[in-house]
Amino acid sequence: MAPRSALLGCGLLVILLAVVFPPLDAASQAINQELSDLFNELWKLDVNRMKPGTDYTISVQGKAGYVSQGSNHARDHASSPLFSNVNENKLKTITTFSRFMKLLDNYERSTGVAEHVSREEVTENNLFLDAVLNTEVMKHAHRYLVSKGHSQSDLRTFKRQLYTIWFDLYYRSGSKDSCGFEHVFVGETKFGNEIAGFHNWVQFYLQEKSRNLDYKGYKARDHDIPDQDDHVLNLQFSWHGLVKPVGSAFVGASPEFEMALYTIIFLINTHRSTTVVVNIDECQLEVVVVRHGRSIGTAYPKLLSSNNRHL
Repeated sequence: MAPRSALLGCGLLVILLAVVFPPLDAASQAINQELSDLFNELWKLDVNRMKPGTDYTISVQGKAGYVSQGSNHARDHASSPLFSNVNENKLKTITTFSRFMKLLDNYERSTGVAEHVSREEVTENNLFLDAVLNTEVMKHAHRYLVSKGHSQSDLRTFKRQLYTIWFDLYYRSGSKDSCGFEHVFVGETKFGNEIAGFHNWVQFYLQEKSRNLDYKGYKARDHDIPDQDDHVLNLQFSWHGLVKPVGSAFVGASPEFEMALYTIIFLINTHRSTTVVVNIDECQLEVVVVRHGRSIGTAYPKLLSSNNRHL
């Protein structure tokens, strides 16, 4: 693949850390132009976004092999970590990122084990939402939701709405053992047997750094081999001994961008599962949001095409 600037392509890196789906013909998908326009505005406003090749560096290495769902045996085709460098000082100095990272150790990893949220953790949740609400990304998302009648203009009411969507506990496996934030951004295991969720690049990096996660290699079609500047990767990894065959998440994007994107899709639809196709920068994405009552059950992007190949 010819080298290209990290600023080209779709302008975002998507690591596939979710479920594999059959190939889709991007040209045949109905584009939601209104949401495309909105999400491009949010993308431009995301000043906290980390830049590939500057703020972090990845090493895609070898192509991973096939692993059936439920199997925890995968041959390692990557001798080194995926992230060879991340500017942690920058992460720690950006308020939304630093407060986001404080939430990552607040949860029980396995479903079926009830969560107990301490006062300190509630405070951390609220401080994180305060930081997110202070960004231009979430301010713009809030204005849009108010204009559509899906949110109140009062900021405290909107914050309570966000708390319900992302932090209210619900029953996933027989007890109040999960919430939207945990599933999407932290990751869970189904009774300790299978990885569920885990759609965030910062958590991936931190778990890899702590040696709890082992990157196994990229997944791609033969004619679409990735390189370190690519904005899309399919990959395979193990986490605490369990294997994720393949999945999806934004990488480099700020927490406020992801939260705004998923919140908007969640609130403008009432279906249990909603899929929208949007163009963001030079990428065409399918974004999936699944609700769990008044909260998010899961949410993730799936790349359809990049570098304007859908045009």
